Amino acid sequence: MSRLPILGLAAAGLLLLIICSSPSGATDTVDVLTIADSTGDWGFPSPYAHYSRGPGYVRMSLIFDTLVWKDENGFVPALAESWEYLADEKAYLFHLRSGVTWNDGEPFTAKDVAFTYQYIKDHPYQWVDSSVVENAEATDDRTVKITLQRDYAPFLDQVAGTLPIMPEHIYQDVSDPASFKDPKALTGTGPFKLVNYDKTQGTYLYEAYDGYYQGAPRVKQIKFVKVNSEMAAAALKKGDVDAASVPGETVEDVKKEGFTVVEGSHDWVAKIMINHMKAPFSDPKFRQALYYAIDRQDLVDTGLRGFGLAGSPGLYASDNPWYNPDQEQYNYDPARAGQLLEELGYEKKEGSKYYTKISKPEAIELLVTASTERQGELIKKQLDDAGISVNLRSVDSKTLDSMVGGWQFDLALSGHGGLGGDPAILNKVVLDQQSFNSARYDEDSKLNDLLESQVEEMDPAKRKELVDSAQEVIAQDLPALPLYYTDSYWASNNIVSYYYTYGGVGSGVPIALNKMIFV
Repeated sequence: MSRLPILGLAAAGLLLLIICSSPSGATDTVDVLTIADSTGDWGFPSPYAHYSRGPGYVRMSLIFDTLVWKDENGFVPALAESWEYLADEKAYLFHLRSGVTWNDGEPFTAKDVAFTYQYIKDHPYQWVDSSVVENAEATDDRTVKITLQRDYAPFLDQVAGTLPIMPEHIYQDVSDPASFKDPKALTGTGPFKLVNYDKTQGTYLYEAYDGYYQGAPRVKQIKFVKVNSEMAAAALKKGDVDAASVPGETVEDVKKEGFTVVEGSHDWVAKIMINHMKAPFSDPKFRQALYYAIDRQDLVDTGLRGFGLAGSPGLYASDNPWYNPDQEQYNYDPARAGQLLEELGYEKKEGSKYYTKISKPEAIELLVTASTERQGELIKKQLDDAGISVNLRSVDSKTLDSMVGGWQFDLALSGHGGLGGDPAILNKVVLDQQSFNSARYDEDSKLNDLLESQVEEMDPAKRKELVDSAQEVIAQDLPALPLYYTDSYWASNNIVSYYYTYGGVGSGVPIALNKMIFV
């Protein structure tokens, strides 16, 4: 039986830059830590009921632990103190910590882990591809063997380091976990317990679980409060909050006030989601015309005031180690956009500035939210200048996600993180048929094969070749239009030393709120 050592993530993780000096790491107890969040409500923080975006996962992760976790350098033990891969069996052995308890006082055992991994086969979990797991069994109270359906290179990152372990004694009789919002649903092994959740106000209050197996957290309470992003820096200066994500234009001023600022890498992408299930968006040439008509650098310079990086067609930012420079770039060229439209049979009728196939211009609807209206206006003008008529429709973010998920849209200005983690993210945001973050695009058999092959390739060099090829096909097909990657800054008053997690929290959430910061 061959046993392979477990390696850290490939060099695709987040790069941490300390903008100004911070303390070496305080150890004093913190009674209450208040964190600003511009978005507010992210749902009931149980594994299945939280809203399926990064902030929702982060709130849930404070209560529930995984088998392994990540800090600023890579993988670290969590519920499992060690693990090994049995290559001949396509199985992982996880050796669990002793003395771990659920926050209701019940002992944690290997049976809980086996139960969780079997449970997601019947109740698919939004962050994990449960199809890769063939079986999970507890070989004794502290050992779990998880057998895979196939080789799966990102298992530690995308499954073992993402899936929250749930208590069998609570969830064994739960048939609809998304609707299970009893207080017992929040029985976890993590460092915190939920004290209060106000959906209307978008506030959360957590308290430390002093029985936590890695020691009682030094932060005794964590409070999330809703603060408009433009007001975040002011709230810090007034002392209303202890930490916040701040706009790039405020960073220098915040530093001068003595706050610590950390910067993340370009792992959150804004993109135009496309309803490729209907004409004319079903034609790759039409999607290419749209992309040529959009000046991505202007969106960064004007819309983001320079605090970002122009989007790359193959999804990865140009400063990401997984980026393939040999892909079609679609530099801004409205004339080329017009040429492609004419090849598709479009023409400008006499007296009209817009391309059309019928007697009057066909207006495309672009969904935006209050936070993206500025960018939407810029995109509308750029497309208008290229002869493509667009109407903006502003909705709230959850409505936008719902409309995209239900294919009730033409175009939608959206975005997601995860690009700093494992390249399995490409499968999630291109092929996955369930997520509103995914293009749900499986119409190119070559791309399907490349993406499925890359997650099964255990050789890093060969895997990079597959990911490179996949980016070239994504750039050709354009199932979505990557626009830009935002610069991200996290400012704090030095009570706690924050960092951006290597590869992102869980499966790649690019938020500087790793729970181990508070322990």
